[in-house]
Amino acid sequence: MSLTRAEVEHIAQLARLELTDEEIEQYREQLSDVLEYVARLQGLDTSGIPPTASVLPPRTVLREDQPRPSLPREDVLANAAETQDGQFRVPPVFGGQE
Repeated sequence: MSLTRAEVEHIAQLARLELTDEEIEQYREQLSDVLEYVARLQGLDTSGIPPTASVLPPRTVLREDQPRPSLPREDVLANAAETQDGQFRVPPVFGGQE
């Protein structure tokens, strides 16, 4: 599948990119090559291959959760710009009352 110059310009506009004429042509060729490769891959028979999320065996690198005492509230809030009722006070994000 070969992309047109107009399609590349449209993609660049969606991505908020300003491209030179040379970049537009370069990306047109590169994106067209990628789309042609994907089309070739779609033609492969994968009916005998089970779906998989990863080709690597599952493994976790996280440690086990171990309960332990937390910091005292006063220490946690010591450097907060503002607090209220023992909690961080932050400005509203979606409007509303301060």
